[in-house]
Amino acid sequence: MDGVDSDRTESGFKVRTRVETARSVLETAIDEHDVACERNRIPLERADGRVLAESITAAVDVPHYERAAMDGYAVRASDTFGATDRSPAVLEEQSTPDYETPVAPQVARRVHTGSALPPDADAVVMIEHVESYEATGELEVLESVAEGENVAPVGEDVESGQKLYEPGHRLRPSDLGLVRSVGVTRPLVADQPTVGVIPTGEEVVHENPGPGEVIETNGLTVSRLVERWGGRSTHRDIVTDDPESLRVAIQRDLTKDVIVTTGGSSVGERDLLPEVIDNLGDVLVHGVALKPGHPVCIGIVEKTPVLALPGYPVACIVNAVQFLRPVLAWLQGTEPAPHPSVQATLERKIPSEPGTRTFARVALEGAGDDLTAVPTRASGSGVLSSVALADGWVVVPEAREGIPAGEAVAVELWEQ
Repeated sequence: MDGVDSDRTESGFKVRTRVETARSVLETAIDEHDVACERNRIPLERADGRVLAESITAAVDVPHYERAAMDGYAVRASDTFGATDRSPAVLEEQSTPDYETPVAPQVARRVHTGSALPPDADAVVMIEHVESYEATGELEVLESVAEGENVAPVGEDVESGQKLYEPGHRLRPSDLGLVRSVGVTRPLVADQPTVGVIPTGEEVVHENPGPGEVIETNGLTVSRLVERWGGRSTHRDIVTDDPESLRVAIQRDLTKDVIVTTGGSSVGERDLLPEVIDNLGDVLVHGVALKPGHPVCIGIVEKTPVLALPGYPVACIVNAVQFLRPVLAWLQGTEPAPHPSVQATLERKIPSEPGTRTFARVALEGAGDDLTAVPTRASGSGVLSSVALADGWVVVPEAREGIPAGEAVAVELWEQ
């Protein structure tokens, strides 16, 4: 490619694809190209946050034995019938735990919470309900217990054959404990998606910017978001606005599961990435009806999804959240989890263009259930502080022409 298409640069975006449509087109392309992360078994200790690629069914009961649910004495419940503090049942005390020898009639054997119930015992008297007499080797039971009382039965936690998790479940620390309890030590999980992050632009520098130059921030931000979203990023050096340099950079990272570029995605003379992607593969979407950040380009090159994100920092972040985040989930065989959100009262009006999904950055004031969402004063897509110093954003749907002051809104805490 020798240059940029003049028709494109002069016409601009005549049609902008709706957000949901763009996501659907991208997901369909990933499915059709059979793009997915490899699956491997890994030690359970390394599986936190990983996505299961198999169902997990309990092969054993948990617990696999009857166990004491309280500190106290294992007894035959019938030996305590009618016992009260005025008319206690007197039993022989066995203070040394013995979980193999049967409990004889009229005997109480010391047990601790979680310990196995001895054979022939069928209840546990809480230690608070006995009086022990060391000199005689006897104890008084001050309250009767029923069969099974203070006893955790076999399979109380998990029953053998119980299905615990389906493929696509993202493992949490509590899941790891449950999985280990049923004997699974190496679950089959999706590999973490690998992402090549390529910042572009001849005006972008790492330090000491001169007139017309800017410090590179998008690649740093996106690469850290990739790690937070369960992927593994490779943050590349800056690539200048040159068709051949961009082509080489994209081809170098075709070994990755996803390629993300920042900058050069619009329709200006230096916005070369859409045509580079189209020459190497297919552009699926160019221009999305969202604000900030409509000049995003989505493509596929040799089965590798390529996301060309806008260069303005806020626009870059918005598009990363809307498109890169779900791609990383889809490649692992799952769906992105909903963002946590809080309800708040909008302090002043949020304007919005009908037909465009708007992401309005807000700060939260107040506490508890009495929160106010205050739109940031600086709202331009190049004002990085407007999102970095905000608490979240309010999403204005395409069908609305803004949201008036005083309305209750959901604030997406997208960075949590």
